[in-house]
Amino acid sequence: MISTLVSQSSAAVLGVGGIVLLFASDTVLPRLSPGLPESAAWLGQVLGAAWLGLAALNWINRRAILGGVYARPIVFANLIHYFIAAMVLIRTASTLPPAIWILGVPATAFAFAYGLLLFRGPFDTPR
Repeated sequence: MISTLVSQSSAAVLGVGGIVLLFASDTVLPRLSPGLPESAAWLGQVLGAAWLGLAALNWINRRAILGGVYARPIVFANLIHYFIAAMVLIRTASTLPPAIWILGVPATAFAFAYGLLLFRGPFDTPR
């Protein structure tokens, strides 16, 4: 099932990012945003916790049918997260280091996938 693959991939990306931000935000954040002081590590930890929460939601629902009217709150939460993340990263990519594209490309791809799931319905059902 394609929605299962999207959900598992999203859980993996968010889980890895969440763990990195939770345990190494004092190292990672100053590299992504050079003006950010190390004392702002709590901000990265809060973001890491949110990513881990969304990753857990995706992982728990990885075998559910996603799209259309099926699991709409899960699809909508992911769409909002990835769409806003993609828009912010694309807008600020010119002022941040090139490594920011590592975050922008998957966010854009997942925003597109969850948008299709929300508005088109499950990929796995024949039409």
